[in-house]
Amino acid sequence: MRRLLFCVLPLAILLAGCSSAGHDYLETASIKPKMRFKDTDPQDFGPKHPQLNAIHGIDISKWQGDIDWSTVRSSGVGFAFIKATEGKDRVDPRFDEYWREARAAGIPHAPYHFYYFCSSADEQADWFIRNVPKEAMRLPPVLDVEWNAESKTCRYRPDPETVRSEMQRFMDRLEAYYGKRPIIYTSVDFHRDNLAGYFQDYHFWVRSVAKHPEVTYSDRRWAFWQYTSTGVIPGIKGPTDINVFAGSAKNWNNWVAAVSKDRNS
Repeated sequence: MRRLLFCVLPLAILLAGCSSAGHDYLETASIKPKMRFKDTDPQDFGPKHPQLNAIHGIDISKWQGDIDWSTVRSSGVGFAFIKATEGKDRVDPRFDEYWREARAAGIPHAPYHFYYFCSSADEQADWFIRNVPKEAMRLPPVLDVEWNAESKTCRYRPDPETVRSEMQRFMDRLEAYYGKRPIIYTSVDFHRDNLAGYFQDYHFWVRSVAKHPEVTYSDRRWAFWQYTSTGVIPGIKGPTDINVFAGSAKNWNNWVAAVSKDRNS
């Protein structure tokens, strides 16, 4: 029971102030939002524009190249999801550098794993644990699950039940080792095919770059929304994914404080 309470507490802190259809910023939806970051291909999300969210963050991999982390932080970036591993045998070559520099800059950060269904959950969990030290993780780890039609090595699409059981095994392994319940990142098609109605006690990070998530994920509570892949972040050359946190700045601070604790310590 003690373990269950620790699992539920961060979720309760977060969801107390946000849901897929009700956010703190709805009361000010009629106010024209101030653009926090430039976007080379901005979208019209209607009255619930992500610029109304208080907390913005980035997700990055080796493709971002050299990063000036102090400039990134001073620009208003509040968190960073950093690619760590892929499948059972790939490590992002900038991962170690990025998490250390994000930590030095004082930016809350978390590693993410890109899942390949051509390898087992245990093989991939072993690989992640081998390459991601506990000190690299302030926020919970992220499981990135999406169909990868362009992959040269794995285009296998198992049935939904297999998808969910493999995900659960992988996440259970990471939670047991790191003491943090993983976040699930997904895309619209993968969520529709496999996840709708499931994993209700996990935080979701959803991709929706053309419409608000309440349209594309109508029955899903989400914690993070990736709203563009063409953002402009001071300190990073080239286009960058930008995300928002669902709740207020107070929700954010409370949640970060809760999930930063290692339940295994």
